[in-house]
Amino acid sequence: MNLQTIKASCSNCNLRELCMPMGLDDEQMQRIDAIVAKRRKVKRGSLLFRNGETFTSLYAIRTGFFKTCVATEDGRDQVTGFQMAGEIIGLDGIVNDHHTCDAVALEDAEVCIMPFDKLEELSREVTALQNHVHKVMSREIVREHGVMLLLGSMRAEERLAAFVLNLVQRLSARGFSKSELVLRMTREEIGSYLGLKLETVSRTFSKFAEEGIVEVKQRHLRILDTEALKRIVNSQQCQS
Repeated sequence: MNLQTIKASCSNCNLRELCMPMGLDDEQMQRIDAIVAKRRKVKRGSLLFRNGETFTSLYAIRTGFFKTCVATEDGRDQVTGFQMAGEIIGLDGIVNDHHTCDAVALEDAEVCIMPFDKLEELSREVTALQNHVHKVMSREIVREHGVMLLLGSMRAEERLAAFVLNLVQRLSARGFSKSELVLRMTREEIGSYLGLKLETVSRTFSKFAEEGIVEVKQRHLRILDTEALKRIVNSQQCQS
């Protein structure tokens, strides 16, 4: 693991609006800058933190893509989420002061380290920061509820359509294309996250391609018909 750290500055970061609260004055921003003092580079395939490790910090992803996963009883890795630039990772460690999953870089990545004790201390003084931390936690709860719905009641086509729509929506919020993306994760990792076999993921992508909904070239995905994907997801909601 590359533990190289360099000075970070939230005040001039182009992802500031995604992982920091809006409307902070210069003095408040400087205080946050003092806390988020270091960045860390994580090589592709390396761990940012592992299951059971003592929790000390939250991490704002500056560049790159991560997956979180837990080992099942039979030794397989169960993917529990995918995180991208502008998102905060490590919230799982707050409840028991230990991380409950592994966080693995899917490509070379860089994170800003936010020591949680200092963040908590400053949150008591800067209300906007406290509210933001609560929103980030709430967003994670909502995401987990969404995953439970996905796994509990959706067919394979609905799961994959919802996954692609969610991914492209998050990427477009970061200024990327609304219709083209490079999948940083493997088909197997997508299947693990969605509760589908590898063959089912590949077959469903092929079905979408045959129907003119997407164009797939290895990890490059182009959405040709966004409305069709939305209809696939909404058909489940209409039936329930």
